[in-house]
Amino acid sequence: MHIARFAFALFANKAAIVLANPIGPLTVHEFNTPAAQAGFCKGVGLPPLAHLDNATFSGVCSGQAARFLGIPYAQPPTCDRRLRLPVPLPPYEGYYDVHKFGPSCPQQRMILPTGLNTQLEKDISKIVATMYEDVTTDNEDCLTVNVFTPENATPTSKLPVLVWIFGGGFQIGGSANYDGGPVVARSVFIGKPVIFVSMNYRLLCTLFVALGFLPGKEVRAAKIGNLGLQDQRLAFKWVQRYITAFGGDPSKVTIWGESAGAISVALHMLVNNGDQAGLFRGAIMQSGGPIPVGDIDQASGQDVYDTFVKNAACDNSPDTLECLRSIPYSRFKYAMDLSPNFFAYQGLALAWLPRVDGVFLTEPPQHAVLRGHVANVPMITGMPLPHGSLFSLSSLNVSNTKGLENYMKAFMLPTATKAEIDLLLQYYPDDPKAGCPFDTGIRNILSVQFKRIAAIQGDIVFHGPRRFFLKYQSSKQNSWAFIHKRGKNSPFIGAAHATDLLNSFGDQELTDYFVYFAQNLNPNGDLEIPWPRYDVRNPTALVFQDSPFFPVITGADDYRIDPLNFVTNLSLLHPI
Repeated sequence: MHIARFAFALFANKAAIVLANPIGPLTVHEFNTPAAQAGFCKGVGLPPLAHLDNATFSGVCSGQAARFLGIPYAQPPTCDRRLRLPVPLPPYEGYYDVHKFGPSCPQQRMILPTGLNTQLEKDISKIVATMYEDVTTDNEDCLTVNVFTPENATPTSKLPVLVWIFGGGFQIGGSANYDGGPVVARSVFIGKPVIFVSMNYRLLCTLFVALGFLPGKEVRAAKIGNLGLQDQRLAFKWVQRYITAFGGDPSKVTIWGESAGAISVALHMLVNNGDQAGLFRGAIMQSGGPIPVGDIDQASGQDVYDTFVKNAACDNSPDTLECLRSIPYSRFKYAMDLSPNFFAYQGLALAWLPRVDGVFLTEPPQHAVLRGHVANVPMITGMPLPHGSLFSLSSLNVSNTKGLENYMKAFMLPTATKAEIDLLLQYYPDDPKAGCPFDTGIRNILSVQFKRIAAIQGDIVFHGPRRFFLKYQSSKQNSWAFIHKRGKNSPFIGAAHATDLLNSFGDQELTDYFVYFAQNLNPNGDLEIPWPRYDVRNPTALVFQDSPFFPVITGADDYRIDPLNFVTNLSLLHPI
């Protein structure tokens, strides 16, 4: 599939700034009109209304769904609340016009790789241009949720809820990039109506340094690590408190994410020693799992903090955190733009990651899995096969095995020994036919080490954690796996990271399975291809492929067993 088509499909709808103007609440009598009780969109010529606390929220009806967009769920992380934990809102008062998406949290612009195949470079540029120019408007006051509910739903419907967490490497993205209306419409069409909720959360930064994933010993001491995950958790609590007003059942919530969103889902399963506190009963992870990260103040994280502070000219301050809260935006923007993004030379050794902070995450994610500190909820996990290709486009100058050894030592595995890295490279031989995109022979060789680097990066960050999670949890909780191979013949990147999103929003096969899962905690229903539960003794996955006759099959989930086991064990010893 052409990657530009992927960009268009993924980022089609545009964001707009929400108008939230308290002008006095409507009365309960006005809210409880016969039209409202017949369904949110049954009042002819009237907007759908939802009543929260002492406020009325006016949305819009479109595409078989009532949409309530840009609802604030936390106090703005501004002024004294910058670089602090999210603060819940007091009870709502007044009237809110919530018919447009709220602004996304400000984020770093991507610096794209250059010197690639011309068409590939153009396609990646289109993705980023579409995302930033056509979709993402940003503002510091960005912590909002969106609710899409079936047009016929009422506050007494008690429907299951899918809570979506967008991806973007914890650096970019916004809830406005994803229209939940088609998911709701599809659920109604197949007779299994659900509610779709999405939220914004702090990324690399919000305006004036409300960083969502700032590492460093200073952050640990201040107990403000993983603010983006804390934002998400507060949004989950908002759902528990208010989703009934939109026709939802707070006891039937499934959290669902892709990429950074899927990593977030996995980490929420590990918080509080696996006690999900009644916030969700199921989990769906597309292209992400319990990522192998270490302490927030380990050398790699501290280097990120120290470099950021230096670039922001706060390095001589006696209180660098306070300096970051107070510097002019121009200084902060300069430091932000100097920090590496996921298209940078270091690839998936990302600067801005969730890390063990002693408060939200108290142990490395994979250690938590080994100790059984995992929420005992049914789960779905899967991803496209060639995961590292998209993130290895800036390291094309690595030209031989020695260069690759130095690259791994500098970024992905800085604490590993030479012997460990040498053994790693034996599992990933200097043979393009064994590299990523996989099963493409000698094709897609952008440079002599490109496919090798892509295979290692993708396995450490994505494939290894997914297989590891299934290995230890599938015997304890109902689990299902999928593999996405569509777009396999796309030049250089194959069925790349995030291409499975084309199959999970709207009138698509994965959508149906996910809707059934939200309804029954089992993805099987009135569907043509049964989805077998995952069993480590006979690992089977649902496979989506480019075949007009057999687009969906079941197949063995046993690819690259030895390399994945090795990189998983290596990352237990040497987290990112």
